[in-house]
Amino acid sequence: MTALPRPERDPERPVYVISVAASIVSVHPRTLRIYEDEGLLCPARTPTNIRLYSENDIRRIMWIRHLTRERGVNLAGIRILFELEERVGARILEALYAEGTGDASPVPAPNASEPKPELDRSTADR
Repeated sequence: MTALPRPERDPERPVYVISVAASIVSVHPRTLRIYEDEGLLCPARTPTNIRLYSENDIRRIMWIRHLTRERGVNLAGIRILFELEERVGARILEALYAEGTGDASPVPAPNASEPKPELDRSTADR
């Protein structure tokens, strides 16, 4: 019996429910809900309103965790960094990671093609 070739994983395909995504990145599911409330994540939803996270979402969560824990950036600052990276088209987060760790091969930055929430101008000046 020959095995069928396994299709390539699509990093944009939402497959992880919130409990699995939370365990992958070692956070409480409530933390992921907070990130969503703050506009840092936008997981897909099933017809019954269950959150589903993709590999790109997991990568983005890992960036958020790195920036908060290792770099001391608050969630509002992270939102601005994500927006700047999208607008400038530069790999700001890769540079920050490499600078902070001295690593020449940084973790890939969040996918620039994934939709990012708009910055709330009322909080931008605070």
